[in-house]
Amino acid sequence: MDFSVYILYSRSLDKFYIGYTADFTARLAFHNSAQNKIWTKRGQPWEVHLLIDRLEKSQALKMEKHLKKMKSRNYLLELKADPSAIDGLMRRFGQSI
Repeated sequence: MDFSVYILYSRSLDKFYIGYTADFTARLAFHNSAQNKIWTKRGQPWEVHLLIDRLEKSQALKMEKHLKKMKSRNYLLELKADPSAIDGLMRRFGQSI
């Protein structure tokens, strides 16, 4: 099964949210739904900042943990602006490009 790491952005909160999932379409719909009772409800509507897909679960977990640990808005912005940064991140976590 393929997994994805995603970074969402909320204009209303001016915040990013990082997660991983096996079904990104359903997960994004949940974050933006009325049934959402978790922290992300406050930031609706969420938009996709970056999606990295076709990962194995272990890779997705490690990448998500790394991105959250960085705690850097600039790092998240750079990832989107520079495809080579995503390539480096994928190599770091064992994904061939």
